[in-house]
Amino acid sequence: MSLAQSIYIHIPFCNHICYYCDFNKVFIENQPVDDYISALGCEYRAFAQELGQEKIETIYVGGGTPSSLNEAQIEAVFQSLYPLIDLSPEAEISFEINPNDITADKLATLKAQGVNRLSIGVQTFNNELLRKIGRKHSAEEAVAGIRLAQDMGFDNLSMDLIFALPKQTLADFEDSLHQALELDLPHYSIYSLILEKKTVFYNLMRQGKLPLPSQDLEAEMFQVAIDAMEGAGRRHYEVSNYGLPGYESRHNLAYWDNAEYFGFGAGAHGYLKGWRYQNHGPIQHYLEAVADQGHAILRKQELSLEQRIEEEMFLGLREAGGVSRARFKADFGIDLYDLYQDAIDQLLDQGLIVFDEDHIALSHHGLFLGNEVFQAFLLSDETD
Repeated sequence: MSLAQSIYIHIPFCNHICYYCDFNKVFIENQPVDDYISALGCEYRAFAQELGQEKIETIYVGGGTPSSLNEAQIEAVFQSLYPLIDLSPEAEISFEINPNDITADKLATLKAQGVNRLSIGVQTFNNELLRKIGRKHSAEEAVAGIRLAQDMGFDNLSMDLIFALPKQTLADFEDSLHQALELDLPHYSIYSLILEKKTVFYNLMRQGKLPLPSQDLEAEMFQVAIDAMEGAGRRHYEVSNYGLPGYESRHNLAYWDNAEYFGFGAGAHGYLKGWRYQNHGPIQHYLEAVADQGHAILRKQELSLEQRIEEEMFLGLREAGGVSRARFKADFGIDLYDLYQDAIDQLLDQGLIVFDEDHIALSHHGLFLGNEVFQAFLLSDETD
């Protein structure tokens, strides 16, 4: 098993809280931001031996809103890490940024720290919808920010869009897709709205106050996105992701390939030496854990063979190429069909997968019912 070559760093601070977001985050005002960044440095050092064992190929700084940090804080996030790692010259270094945080100074700082890929949370180009989902930027700010990043030499840019928003029409979503593609970015991540517990939208839905598009309309929006992106040369390489050749998210591909990775920061998850671990989530708990023990691990679990197989299936099936039968047999010593014959036959009958000598993957129809397909590969169900 190869050692981890990817690093995820979680920045839990936000300048505002969006109504749909359930990621580990807090409003940044009056938070111990500098203490948090110092604790990140301590956490890095606790993993210094493991960090130095392999060239690091990808770093992803997510949140929360990493771009809520100021320039000095952003610099510190990277500068305490770099002495501990052997960074590949071709490493992909990604940073999530909100359109209203894009300034020349912040971009210059990111470039100086080696960041070469920006993930920009646009979500929609409809200003009324932006307001209704709790975003603080406008469509005009998004366009201006992206143009500035392009002018400053960032060519590996990704944009997030969300569909099936409250009261969103098909025409509105098509307009957002059109405006997104006019900016000619090499990568787009396009998600349907998911109602997560502990969010404003979830509470409104429970009260019957969230007018969402129908499932049929949501499916139509998904199809429109696929058609628009592929028509513009962006390959649909993962359920929610589209990119020009060579611009796929290498960091996310590591997740979907079930590779191991380091996770740093409050609430972060990691996967090392066959163990998945989770850090303390609340910021004070995170800071106290790092101060007491040097790291912030709350719990860890060694994956059983069955769990590793399940993860290989439901992560790999998210990719257009699906799961390689040869790799599966090499990793687990058994052929996919021998293990999952009943499930595969049933899914083939339903037209939800394609299956041949080389691989198993979602069919076009299966893209719209992915969760049902993934569930079929839970071994607990298979053996009951």
